[in-house]
Amino acid sequence: MKHDRGLLIVLSGPSGVGKGTVCAALRPHMKDLVYSVSATTRTPRTGEVDGVNYFFKTKEQFKHMIENDQLLEWAEYVGNFYGTPRGFVEDTLASGRDVILEIEVQGALQVKEKFPEGIFVFLAPPDLKELRSRITGRGTETEESIHNRMTMAKAEIELMDRYNYVVVNDEVDKACERIEAIVVAEHCKKERQIAKYRNWIEEVF
Repeated sequence: MKHDRGLLIVLSGPSGVGKGTVCAALRPHMKDLVYSVSATTRTPRTGEVDGVNYFFKTKEQFKHMIENDQLLEWAEYVGNFYGTPRGFVEDTLASGRDVILEIEVQGALQVKEKFPEGIFVFLAPPDLKELRSRITGRGTETEESIHNRMTMAKAEIELMDRYNYVVVNDEVDKACERIEAIVVAEHCKKERQIAKYRNWIEEVF
């Protein structure tokens, strides 16, 4: 019996909105969800592990991946490159498992061009004052970097209408519940169910 193809869930939003925190909190609730690890040229933050949080690459290594079409999407963001390795995502979806991408807005819109059937979720801050507070609270950003990220965030929020869903990250647990509900609803959509039962009918008859 054929399995139905997995869902590609793309979670993105402004820097500092809490994408990583929400994804980490989702793990105990959605144990079958596969987390795609992005490649980046930025410097690892304290506690981040290569191959777990990101694949940390030099700019030369990253450019090699671009030239050899090894990335599903990539973007330059505040002086660094970010991208999603193509092969892992495509193989996982084909196996019937759901994949979640935690990426920046530029990258999400690239993925939408190649995978319009993906589920695009914009993670939004309660307000811009709270977003600035979260970025400042990292203690790793200069004032110039904070200004650049806030300017970028304003532009990204204006792209909210390009997404299927908007989830406000006011409380992490509530944000996780909303994302879980979205995934369940998408699996129950009649288009996916009809396609699945048609495949089963073809196999039986």
